[in-house]
Amino acid sequence: MQQFDFAANPRYSTPPTFAGLSTLNDVGDYDVGVIGIPFDTGVTFRPGARFGPEAIRAASRLIRPYHVEMDSFPFAHHQVADLGNIPVTPFDISTAVTQMRRGLDEASERSQRLVVLGGDHTIAYPSLQSLYRLHGPLSVIHFDAHLDTWGPYFGADIHHGTPFRKAFQDGLLDPEGCLHIGTRGSVYGPGDQTDDDSCGFERIRASDFIGNGLNSIVEQVRSRAAERPIYISIDIDVLDPAFAPGTGTPEPGGLASRELFHLLRGINDLNIVGADIVEVAPAYDHADVTALAAAHLTYEILSIWGTRH
Repeated sequence: MQQFDFAANPRYSTPPTFAGLSTLNDVGDYDVGVIGIPFDTGVTFRPGARFGPEAIRAASRLIRPYHVEMDSFPFAHHQVADLGNIPVTPFDISTAVTQMRRGLDEASERSQRLVVLGGDHTIAYPSLQSLYRLHGPLSVIHFDAHLDTWGPYFGADIHHGTPFRKAFQDGLLDPEGCLHIGTRGSVYGPGDQTDDDSCGFERIRASDFIGNGLNSIVEQVRSRAAERPIYISIDIDVLDPAFAPGTGTPEPGGLASRELFHLLRGINDLNIVGADIVEVAPAYDHADVTALAAAHLTYEILSIWGTRH
């Protein structure tokens, strides 16, 4: 159900939708949506993620319609559409969060399955608000170098380091099913981890991949999140800067893209109800490697849903 036949049209000549998908104006209805939120007012270090959705869409032209490992045609068995971007103000974070939630609520009226392209990680908070309305408390599988359960920063109550703390405080999360994967790097002190514990998250640090093995981590994730509605949130900085340099807060010692793909494929039968891919900042990228990783991660999520037909 792609609008463009890449066998008949060079991929670089197609309109800039995700993987050549139809727009909402083209199809009128859809089962799964890809939607962008070009917002980065919530960053605490390097800005630029507002240009992430555009870069991810451009990189997605490389994607072909058949996923070999999952035996999935994610665009063939149901209608997938590129819903464009939600317009939000860059001048006030609280106002922008309200606009994001309203835009996601409107998009989910036609389909409850959305992949959100960021933008900075602030967008996870309104996404969880919107999904809670449909599914109740959510299990968050959070791939990130950072915890993102921090508190206010320079007087800002909401920013890209707070989405899961805010979601926990609002009762949006199922604390028994939440976990961080790939965390690493320095923090402000031991209290950061204590605060994270109070939000109910289990932590799988990047260093755990050395001793525990990838398949055992897959089983740990499955055991933690099974039988719950799951929201997958992928900060691209979970990948080592060698695989994703184009991000605002890079941390050495991260996951390889192959490891992250394997983890997602290992949970493909769980009840995944929504996802985001965030913090792609193309100004710091080279050879589009970060945007390519993000585009293929989006394709992984769509392929998971594409197996359920």
